Amino acid sequence: MQLKTKLYQMFILGTVGGGYKAALKQGLGGMIFFTYDIQSTEQFTALVEDIRSEAKIPPFLSIDQEGGRVERTENIHRGKKYLSAKYAFTDCGQRAEDFLRAQTQEIAQELKSYGLNLNFAPCVDVNTNPNNPIIGERAFSDNPEDVIRAEKIVVQTYLDNGIIPCLKHYPGHGDANADSHLTLPTIDKTLEEMQPHLAPFAAAVNASLARGVRGDFMIMAGHLHCTCFDKDEIPASLSKNALDYLRNEIGFDSVIISDDMVMRSADTPDAVERGIRAGLNMFIYRNSTPETIEIIEALALKAENDPELRENIEKSYEKIRKAKG
Repeated sequence: MQLKTKLYQMFILGTVGGGYKAALKQGLGGMIFFTYDIQSTEQFTALVEDIRSEAKIPPFLSIDQEGGRVERTENIHRGKKYLSAKYAFTDCGQRAEDFLRAQTQEIAQELKSYGLNLNFAPCVDVNTNPNNPIIGERAFSDNPEDVIRAEKIVVQTYLDNGIIPCLKHYPGHGDANADSHLTLPTIDKTLEEMQPHLAPFAAAVNASLARGVRGDFMIMAGHLHCTCFDKDEIPASLSKNALDYLRNEIGFDSVIISDDMVMRSADTPDAVERGIRAGLNMFIYRNSTPETIEIIEALALKAENDPELRENIEKSYEKIRKAKG
């Protein structure tokens, strides 16, 4: 397989811009769908089938379907909504585990009926900052033990239903005081103080070891600056120190994917190259504009004569290939 094809495998793109159609023939790794892509069951199923038929390599077909304010099928549901993580678990009292399991089962079966195979959920941030502008009710709890209990239910239910879950937002977005879509939040905590936020990721890896692997899910790296990993303002998503910690200390061995690279906190010309060198395996772009495609094409040319870049692309492709089964 050509190096450029392996590089294309490292990207999940959206429909806006239309470049995904040609990218699928180059070996695009996957697609991500938003509310505007999903107008009816019949229309969306046809879109997914068309994408699958055009793809050179079977793609990840993905969505952000957490429930609550992050739910992409609202045009189909017409008023019926899944509960957000907090209301589906923390606020459900004694029936929390049963309700969460049932709701996750329903989400998984719906996604599977459309032909999807990857959900960017659950959100396992520990929401310790009550003024957090972006997480809030998307978190199961402000208690890491409760987050771990909920996470185990959601991850196992998705796996049982043939949906790959993606835990987010490593190394923990719960203490942020800014929206990473708009700026780069800084979390100024020591590594010891970050342990409650890192605990859900470690617990998920330990649970996967019991299933005989070191990660049968993905982890999304967040665009937030954690001073325990870098004194300079580097997003954890592009930080070799942060990603090495996830690999070497927590023991995660599957795909690490970025949050949306169109977010202002990561939208720089060299961001993808920095991410590849740091150890990121996949990148999300909510669009497939000419500018996004040019990033991939330019990096493919550069990698031909850059041994380090080439080696990291090869390593990422192997993890992607394993994740796709």
